[in-house]
Amino acid sequence: MVKFQFLVKDSAGLLPEAAGKLVKEAIECTSKVQIRKGEKSGDAKLIFHVLSLSAKAGETIEILVEGEKEQEEAAKLEAFIKANL
Repeated sequence: MVKFQFLVKDSAGLLPEAAGKLVKEAIECTSKVQIRKGEKSGDAKLIFHVLSLSAKAGETIEILVEGEKEQEEAAKLEAFIKANL
């Protein structure tokens, strides 16, 4: 399993548009992709799970990638998040 964290930078938090982009990117992964904020977690490939975290500006989100291509896919997701969120 590969884990990485990112800080929500948008002053409005993780809005539906940004969450949708993240979900689309996660869907392309063959690995299991989980998203976590504190005690809440969910499948990063499902928009309702991502939005249910209610991530606000300044909060830290953790992404967990598990599967055969976890290293490659985690790196791809992390680069996408840094460039787009």
